[in-house]
Amino acid sequence: MLMSKLVGERTKTSPSDAVIKSHALMIRAGYIKLVANGIWSLAMPAKRIASKIERIIREEMDAIDGQECSFPVVMPRELWEESGRYTSIGDEMVRFTDRNNRGLVLGMTHEEAAVHFARDAVNSYQQLPFMIYQIQTKFRDEARARGGLIRVREFTMKDAYSFHISQEDLEQYYGRVYDAYNRIFKRIGMQNFVAVKSDTGMMGGSVAHEYMLLTDVGEDTIVICPHCGLKANMEVAESRLLPLPAEDALAAEEVYTGDAKEIAEVCALLGIDASKTVKAVSFNVRGEDTLVLCFLRGDLEVNEAKLKRVVKKDIVPSNLADSEELVAGNIGPIGLKLKNAVIVYDKSLQGAVNMVVGANKPLYHIKNVSLDRDVDIKEYVDIAKVRAGDLCPVCGQSLTVSNGIEIGNIFQLGVKYTKSMNMTVLNKEGKAVHPIMGCYGIGVGRAIASVAEERADDKGLNWPMAIAPWQVYLCALRIDNAEVKEKAYTLYQTMKEAGIEVIFDDREASPGFKFSDCDLMGIPIRVVISPRSLERGEVELQTRDGDVKTSVAYDGCIDAIRTIIREKM
Repeated sequence: MLMSKLVGERTKTSPSDAVIKSHALMIRAGYIKLVANGIWSLAMPAKRIASKIERIIREEMDAIDGQECSFPVVMPRELWEESGRYTSIGDEMVRFTDRNNRGLVLGMTHEEAAVHFARDAVNSYQQLPFMIYQIQTKFRDEARARGGLIRVREFTMKDAYSFHISQEDLEQYYGRVYDAYNRIFKRIGMQNFVAVKSDTGMMGGSVAHEYMLLTDVGEDTIVICPHCGLKANMEVAESRLLPLPAEDALAAEEVYTGDAKEIAEVCALLGIDASKTVKAVSFNVRGEDTLVLCFLRGDLEVNEAKLKRVVKKDIVPSNLADSEELVAGNIGPIGLKLKNAVIVYDKSLQGAVNMVVGANKPLYHIKNVSLDRDVDIKEYVDIAKVRAGDLCPVCGQSLTVSNGIEIGNIFQLGVKYTKSMNMTVLNKEGKAVHPIMGCYGIGVGRAIASVAEERADDKGLNWPMAIAPWQVYLCALRIDNAEVKEKAYTLYQTMKEAGIEVIFDDREASPGFKFSDCDLMGIPIRVVISPRSLERGEVELQTRDGDVKTSVAYDGCIDAIRTIIREKM
């Protein structure tokens, strides 16, 4: 590729809305261009990176017996009505009608299409297990598109679906995919990533893992035990709280707290720690006139993902300003009178004594409340967010909390889709059963951005050899010099014939301008030809990561370049 013909502008100016490195640098390097919110065009360099990532994914999926297919982006609403997700998924799914007024959806995931594809062709346990996969465009009307290619609305994704006759068979195959994902992310150049237990979310199922690239700019929160290796997404992470000092239970009594409503205000007034209060947090069930009222220790926060699993419905924060039943800021578990509510008690309150709770009337709280004694609680459940310093539920040591970018996910779906869509096979006994499914996803664009985010420096992008758009940046200084021009073009052709991927900077520009573009674009090897180097019969070789900086004979540079490529693949 000639640099003079490459479409895409490089600039020193970062976009004002870019809050992470990969977003800013990929725009500055001319790799991506914004079309609309969360929708991007990929220039040739980014497309070449995407193609290399897709090739690695295909190789690893084929190695675990995957069969590549292609499902449609547009699907009839009837498929999604069969699974129940046409109505259960919110505004993030795009629904529309065609000219014949037939309901359609844009695919944001393809479980329904996979079951539809397989259910008429597979009818016996002898055809199981199998895995089908695709690399396909999808659209999700993401409310908070951000971070360049990190969180988008239109995206390319590898999604795979496996079908099994038993849970044991699914678990065995799940382990193969787990290992394949580790190989994929290592091969595309990621370094600091982990697999964590996660929430199954709208996908359904019982077991799920997310692969996370650990980075301060990640918007996912990961709980890690550095002692026993436990790892979990905050949405499902559990912990043990540090025990509070033992004390005798005192008699409960009302106390005047006036305008003090927030936990911090009540604590300051009564001279207590937030861990000695009971916090009330309210939600509504989406689409219903049902209140969900949560009680937990005042120094903790509600984990909404955990709460959704407890109530088994979607929830939204509620506004109690006009409530006739509850006094915002003074809500407590004693004497509650609610008509249509679900009350949830966090396990942090089990055994808690001498706590301060709202009195369910203005201006007052109740102190010295012992939950087990004073409140009729049938069950305590875990609805709290884990904090750094909480104790690991496995080994009892302190937990740490890190940020991460989700780079892939795997789910054990069970029979959620095969049952709802009536896919059956005959087992060994001749009985019709629903196959058990797994699904496995990797976002290609997010993988590009994540590698960029992890490896970029103050000069620009820094692609690993395995996915770099080109392996070599051939830089001719003084291209107006006849010898430089002739030698550079000859070397360019020789590299191409040798199978070396090269972009040739044939522009008439200063050395600093060319070197800056090379660093910004992140090409792994820079080869410089100049009048000075040719006087010595040499070219200069330098790697983007700084490991190599040398001069080699012009006639022997192909072998030297091949050696560097081989060592860095």
